[in-house]
Amino acid sequence: MILDSLLPILIVVALALLVVGAARRISLWRAGQPAEVNIVGGLMAIPRRYLVDLHHVVERDKYMSNTHVATGGGFVLSLALIILVHLFGFESKILAWALLAATALMFTGAVFVYKRRQDPPSRLSKGPWMRLPKSLLVFATTFFIVTLPAAGILPEAFGGWVLAIILLAGIVYGLGEMLFGMTWGGPMKHAFAGALHLAFHRRSERFGGGRSTGLKPVDLNADTLGVEKPTDFKWNQLLGFDACVQCGRCEAMCPAFAAGQPLNPKKLIQDMVVGLAGGSDAKYAGSPYPGRDVGNANGGPTMTITDGLVDPETLWSCTTCRACVEECPMMIEHVDAIVDMRRFLTMEKGNTPNKGAETLENLIATDNPNGFDPGSRMNWAADQNLSTMADVQETDVLFWVSDGAFDMRSQRILRAFVKLMKAAKVDFAVLGDEERDSGDVARRLGDDATFQSLAKRNIEVLNKYKFKRIVTTDPHAFHCLKNEYKDFGGDYEVLHHTTFINELVKEGTLKLDQFKGGTVTYHDPCYLGRYNGEYDSPRELLAALGIELAEMERSGFRSRCCGGGGGAPITDIPGERRIADMRIEDAKETGAELVAVGCQQCTAMLEGVVEPRPEVKDIAEIVAETLVEEVH
Repeated sequence: MILDSLLPILIVVALALLVVGAARRISLWRAGQPAEVNIVGGLMAIPRRYLVDLHHVVERDKYMSNTHVATGGGFVLSLALIILVHLFGFESKILAWALLAATALMFTGAVFVYKRRQDPPSRLSKGPWMRLPKSLLVFATTFFIVTLPAAGILPEAFGGWVLAIILLAGIVYGLGEMLFGMTWGGPMKHAFAGALHLAFHRRSERFGGGRSTGLKPVDLNADTLGVEKPTDFKWNQLLGFDACVQCGRCEAMCPAFAAGQPLNPKKLIQDMVVGLAGGSDAKYAGSPYPGRDVGNANGGPTMTITDGLVDPETLWSCTTCRACVEECPMMIEHVDAIVDMRRFLTMEKGNTPNKGAETLENLIATDNPNGFDPGSRMNWAADQNLSTMADVQETDVLFWVSDGAFDMRSQRILRAFVKLMKAAKVDFAVLGDEERDSGDVARRLGDDATFQSLAKRNIEVLNKYKFKRIVTTDPHAFHCLKNEYKDFGGDYEVLHHTTFINELVKEGTLKLDQFKGGTVTYHDPCYLGRYNGEYDSPRELLAALGIELAEMERSGFRSRCCGGGGGAPITDIPGERRIADMRIEDAKETGAELVAVGCQQCTAMLEGVVEPRPEVKDIAEIVAETLVEEVH
């Protein structure tokens, strides 16, 4: 049978094209900037990272999780056995039957892919991806049939010339789609790039149950600050962009996209792929940026990204909430890429929109984003008789007040927390006028120079004193102090105030009454939840007050952003609606009369929604209202 003699040749040609395409693709990635990776360790870690870490995310969609196990696992096993049975000619019925089983498994998964693609959700890219089910089915079917003789089920020369020609066409198509397309371009490209992305991920700390959310520091002595062109990205970032499977789960979670602002994280990643390879977005077959047409973006490896590939407003629409990153089944780091590109716009071009430039100037001049007199930082506590670190030198808890000290609404939260610490007889002190802005806003706006200056000065002050822990009511400062100061020598134990209050309640040092209000829901701050994994303490604390939460549909790691992070209120890119309005709608759907929060920025954003709406209170305020004070 002619098929028997042609099949090994076709397999060799397909594998050769796979290797050539891989070399070509790798050369595109390697045009990026150097990044240290553990090559051997990363390659050896692929199975665990794929089967455990990646599938921990994929299995949130049970349908696709099971489908992917069948198609992906079936394909990898099939390919290995095809090489043994049909290329090297191993005459083993055990191997042949194993190949039949693997292709049958792959076929089963492909049927479910076909069903999903019959009525795909809007977030899924169409175009070439619509042929993926056919590619999977043809590959599995043809190799199942040609393996039947090797398994002893059919004679060697069966079916005649007609079937042989049909099978030959199927094999050519299947091998072309699955192997040639894996490295040259097509729906299967994500499989090759995805495996290497897992091996050489920019944040390897995320694997094995770890968490890594702090932004990487900028080398302020570099020739270019931030990312101007695709080749300014680290090479493994470029690799990560190529791993995108265009499932659109990031798009479905993005608050800016939902608000009609010109950002779609999936489209952004695909534009980065266009940039690294060169060309236009004309073949992109997914949802566009709201208010922007597809087909107008052009770029190349050495072309300035914001000169035709990505509109700066797209970058400034991001709230840095990490909902896209949390949801991505390929573990791509969208926020890193966005902030890297912002850094070029801010530090090299000085193009920070709306109040951005003014805010950064204020931070440089006054150490706070609104330009208030630095000497007035402690005015809110004039009647609180608080100890300062300069006076006591040593304490158990250093209370990081943050810039809520300048805001009348936030001051109520600070006073409530102070009331609780005093009631629990906590040994605490504040930095007073020695405290400066944590640098969070500057860093998210792309001004890493100002961030680093603030961080180093704060660390210098902190290192003068002795304390066991830092506690703050501001999740943004909490994140910076805990995760981003380490790069500059500031390694501290940092707690969010809800975690600390929960500890006090569990220890019995706070005597509380039961909450007597109405229905309560809880809004997870992005920088407390997705950035730092703290979902339980606020809920445990509310439960201790007898509150049975009416959870919003978007809660926990899928919580919708309030719209206040990443400098978004400062850059203020217009959309069809406000993110905070959408979040209050989420709360209204629960029937809640009160939204409990754990972030001063979230409080400001949610209270900015026009009434009627639920009342908004920080958890410290709710707990302080239930405090049973001792009578002396």
